[in-house]
Amino acid sequence: VVDTFNAYPHLWHRKLKERAPFAVVNVIVTAVGGESSDRGAERFERDVLSRNPDVVTIDYALNDRRLGLQKAREAWVKMITAAKAKGVKVLLLTPTGDLKSKLADPNDPLNQHARQIRELAREYEVGLVDSWKCFVEYEGDLKDLMSQVNHPNRKGHDLVVKELMKWFPVK
Repeated sequence: VVDTFNAYPHLWHRKLKERAPFAVVNVIVTAVGGESSDRGAERFERDVLSRNPDVVTIDYALNDRRLGLQKAREAWVKMITAAKAKGVKVLLLTPTGDLKSKLADPNDPLNQHARQIRELAREYEVGLVDSWKCFVEYEGDLKDLMSQVNHPNRKGHDLVVKELMKWFPVK
């Protein structure tokens, strides 16, 4: 089950509103299920930046495995530089877990993508939401965090929200 109202965009929106109940906060999801970053980069200006966001999140790593590191990097760089050129703040998300991945294996494709995303965050001086690290460091069975092989359940999405909220501290 992919439960939109228990997925991190909706949960994050609720946490932001709890933190700032009188602020006008919109979380607009422009994601396309199963899409990799190359396709996302093609429509980034039209579907994301045209909305004049203050902050964008980029989260494609699970689907980017089939794209490969180099093509994924090119697409992420295109989106990061386009957002920064418009003065939009950027948060890069490493992947969430996948029951078929070997979380402890540095050669696992998701580990490689997570490492590349961390490098991009440093290189382009943008924010990092290290979901992968949360899933790797989870002290329990990864199945506890998953609704299916590659989609988190509410508990897994709550980990992502906790990391996102670090970028929006209480004032």
